[in-house]
Amino acid sequence: MTTVRDLTAAIEKLWPIAGQEDWDNSGLAAGDPAAVVSSVLIAVDVTESTVAEAIEGGFSAILSHHPLLLRGISTLAEDRYKGELLARLIRGGCALIAVHTNGDRVPMGTSAVLATALGVRIDRAIVPHPLGGGLGIIGDMDEQTLGDFARQIATALPATASGIRVSGDFSRRVNRVSICAGAGDSLLGDAGVRDSDVYVTSDLRHHPASEFREQARLDNDTALIDISHWAAEWMWLDHAAAALREQLPDVTFTVSDINTDPWTFTVVQ
Repeated sequence: MTTVRDLTAAIEKLWPIAGQEDWDNSGLAAGDPAAVVSSVLIAVDVTESTVAEAIEGGFSAILSHHPLLLRGISTLAEDRYKGELLARLIRGGCALIAVHTNGDRVPMGTSAVLATALGVRIDRAIVPHPLGGGLGIIGDMDEQTLGDFARQIATALPATASGIRVSGDFSRRVNRVSICAGAGDSLLGDAGVRDSDVYVTSDLRHHPASEFREQARLDNDTALIDISHWAAEWMWLDHAAAALREQLPDVTFTVSDINTDPWTFTVVQ
């Protein structure tokens, strides 16, 4: 029988906790290490909808990309959503485990999986890590217009209300690509990103994006493509499930199809 302890050991083998950022909180958040595991639901976020899916589906554990307990909490009161979700998981006998930045940094992490899905041939990480891999990727693809590349991304990713936002000339030819799945504005100052034809990431804010594009006018005219954070990282879940099936063939791993992007509709002006 496979236990939660066995599951966490398999996860550690695939995505070592030593690879996570200092501020991160991956690993086992709730559950008995000795409990038997027969099925695992894999999701980007721990929300009411994914917890309900796990409990109602009789799953033994949730493996999420984003940790529910990323930032410290001072109460598990059930009138606070984190306390309420944890209580439901514990009562339902469902463990909770996160693979966050340790899942980003491995050679086939979130950014690499996204790049492969977009037809980008990976050259190197934006920020290499001593364990191998690193944050983000830089690579090349067959040359095409920025507009066509944005359409290609829209086809590859699951649909979200926010769609695909682009800053750059539709007809600009692009070949060199940098990608950071998830929030990537912290990498806007990296030389590899600035030297790319286009940088694909999520959660770009007004001032960092505007200042980057203004400077790009004087340098390489690097375009920006802003995609859904959830959609970008959801692409990695199938890869994670396949890797875990090889490690634990007696456990069923299911990828959640629930869209946990926080935006529900857009009014186009």
